[in-house]
Amino acid sequence: MRACDAAANCSAYGASVSGTTSSGPTDPPPGGGTLPKHVLTGYWQNFDNGATVQRIRDVQANYDLIAVAFADTDPSKPGGITFTLDPTLSSRLGGYTAADFKADVAAKHQAGKRVILSVGGQNGTVSVTNSTAAANFASSALSILREYGFDGVDIDLENGVNSQYLGQALRSLRTSFGTGLVITMAPQTIDMQATSFEYFKLALNIKDILTIINVQYYNSGSMNGCNGQVYSQGTVDFITAQACIMLQNGIRPDQVGLGLPASSRGAGSGYVSPTIVNNALDCLAKGTNCGSFKPSTTWPTLRGAMTWSTNWDALNGNGFSSTVGPHVHALP
Repeated sequence: MRACDAAANCSAYGASVSGTTSSGPTDPPPGGGTLPKHVLTGYWQNFDNGATVQRIRDVQANYDLIAVAFADTDPSKPGGITFTLDPTLSSRLGGYTAADFKADVAAKHQAGKRVILSVGGQNGTVSVTNSTAAANFASSALSILREYGFDGVDIDLENGVNSQYLGQALRSLRTSFGTGLVITMAPQTIDMQATSFEYFKLALNIKDILTIINVQYYNSGSMNGCNGQVYSQGTVDFITAQACIMLQNGIRPDQVGLGLPASSRGAGSGYVSPTIVNNALDCLAKGTNCGSFKPSTTWPTLRGAMTWSTNWDALNGNGFSSTVGPHVHALP
């Protein structure tokens, strides 16, 4: 993901992290209810970059799945991750404490939502390239999930993944956490161009335990679609022709989400109006509202959509969640 300031200047962001903050782990929550058949995912920014600052309790009700951005690397433990609330954000929110955060996560569970921890971001440097790193990732993630009440993890590593060992780490984490673990991924568009690419291989390797892949259909430029044609980002054709690469190559429709920015300030390029997002959902799920590209089949169980971020959405008058959210929930 890319962090942008109020003037739309986009730069890499590495979350400020130093470890956990409570006195000790607690049992994980029951899971916040089962995710619906169609899901709206939103990233919540654990930093202040000019978008609306929010507590978790402030995240718009249309979001079914909230991805907290970001965990980051533990420099003392290869493959390990850490998480804490950003102190600048906490100050901007009038003293938002770890206890407040955990209470907000619990309240979202009561509302039937799930909250997961996103690992990485554009400058995330977590590297899982051997069995030791895989074990460190799984054990550190489990500790954080239990302490904060997170329901799972999101893999948003934009500087490369190792499908073998990260897959090993995620399977180990699920064994320890339980079958209720939510696992999502947010690869960049190019990462899912071919099944030989590591992100695509990771998705296929953990397909049996993977919840959703929300590809970032922005900051991409032009890309080949599933029909061999080249499409420019920022159009319904780009979104649908990219998504069908996954749908035609082994990823289940209920594991596919469409990732778009919540506003023009939420990404360097590739913003489309919420109406275009809805059109892409309709095209893939129902064969209606397509552009020039119309897939040869439909996928009614398509999982939904994702946005960066709930904060940019709030600054933009909640245009994404109020338009795309009800549309996602009304899919077949």
